[in-house]
Amino acid sequence: MLAQMLNPYEVVVSFISMNRQDIRSLEITNHPVAGVDEVGRGCLFGEVVAAAVILPIEKLAELENLGVTDSKKLTAKRREKLDLIIREVAIACQIGTASVIEIDEMNILAASLLAMERAIAKLQPQPNHCLVDGNQLLRFKLIAPIPQTTVIKGDSLSISIAAASIVAKVWRDRQMVELAEIYKGYDIEANKGYGTAKHRQAIGQLGYSDLHRKTFKLKEVVAKHQLF
Repeated sequence: MLAQMLNPYEVVVSFISMNRQDIRSLEITNHPVAGVDEVGRGCLFGEVVAAAVILPIEKLAELENLGVTDSKKLTAKRREKLDLIIREVAIACQIGTASVIEIDEMNILAASLLAMERAIAKLQPQPNHCLVDGNQLLRFKLIAPIPQTTVIKGDSLSISIAAASIVAKVWRDRQMVELAEIYKGYDIEANKGYGTAKHRQAIGQLGYSDLHRKTFKLKEVVAKHQLF
């Protein structure tokens, strides 16, 4: 059995049986379906960014042949090219974010789910179903609940989720390049906010900026600045 219905708005997937064919069938049966993914969850700096993308059924195979897949498997140059193609063919494509303040106040998981919901809320038309990367159900605090399916490694199994992962990654990377001009010394343009050795060393020397996630405690900062 592909999925077990818990209530009219939540669908939990049997991860063992879910494959590309199952997902494609779900997308066709429930069209329009939004693929939803986030980027920046593990970063030390900056907001978490999510994308929600609705693709035409007739474009799914074409996008797969063009190489749309998990954004982490693609070079930055390839992501940029695919981002343009995805945006051109998508029925709807939107970005949602959650701020550093929200991340520190509610925790990164809740903030990530909020960013996803914000992206979905902007979609026109609204989807009949959401395919969400990972194993965490959206909480629908902003809009009426939409049936959803969570898919572990969804960005490798679903073209819609993969498209969302690319759009979110390209959008956030561009934001990081812009912010690197303001927040100098942290190597943000290169690390995109992730905790590289150079970034962590810079935090140890300079302390946190206002866009660093204060709840992501680093021993380099605790030892030198005694902020906690």
